[in-house]
Amino acid sequence: MTLQEYDYARESPSKLAASCLLLALTMKKLGGWTPTLEYYSGYSAQDLHPLVKRLNFLLTYQPRSKLNTVHKKYSHRVFFEVAKLTPMDMLKLEKALTSC
Repeated sequence: MTLQEYDYARESPSKLAASCLLLALTMKKLGGWTPTLEYYSGYSAQDLHPLVKRLNFLLTYQPRSKLNTVHKKYSHRVFFEVAKLTPMDMLKLEKALTSC
């Protein structure tokens, strides 16, 4: 989804990937940003928080009409039905991020 948004073009690909991973971990309640993830990514959880919030906002308010094919593809169980996940409430996300 970020490939279609100019606002994300200035972000480094590694930081964008790390932020997506942190958001996914948070959404699925699979734990937080571990020291191992910090070491190998080079980013602390605090470095990623603003971008994670922006990504969640993008998921929440992105019009799906332009992405029907992508939504259908990622709604399949082969892709763990990730398109069916509801974005996190911003207050819950904030609380979850402060605990990592």
